[in-house]
Amino acid sequence: MVRPCYLVVDPEHSGSISTRKLVIETAKLNVITAYSGREAMETLRKFPLVDGIVANAELHDISAAELVEAIKELAPSMPVIVVGAYNRPDRADYHVESFDPRALLDTLQSLQHEKVAAITQHEDKLRADE
Repeated sequence: MVRPCYLVVDPEHSGSISTRKLVIETAKLNVITAYSGREAMETLRKFPLVDGIVANAELHDISAAELVEAIKELAPSMPVIVVGAYNRPDRADYHVESFDPRALLDTLQSLQHEKVAAITQHEDKLRADE
């Protein structure tokens, strides 16, 4: 069973673990992490089949609006969730005002409702068979 995979763009340095990454992985979704807008675009070119992108609104090298625009030029149907306070770019698909783990997970799960439901059902069956 293939789990949904999201590209998380967070300006934390690469030696640390992104809190967003931990929250998303705890929900049993796969995560690829980029630490800048530039790295996010390089990663998206290498892994174009991610299910969506979660971007921090405050990146150091590019604005959220510029990143969303670049993503949409490369992958127009790619769902983009921007987390944090900012002037919402027209092309962002979702906005989570603050880092509220539940709001972020609800948004992600709504994007992949059928896959998430199938994963949960499969895990419930495995637990019942133990």
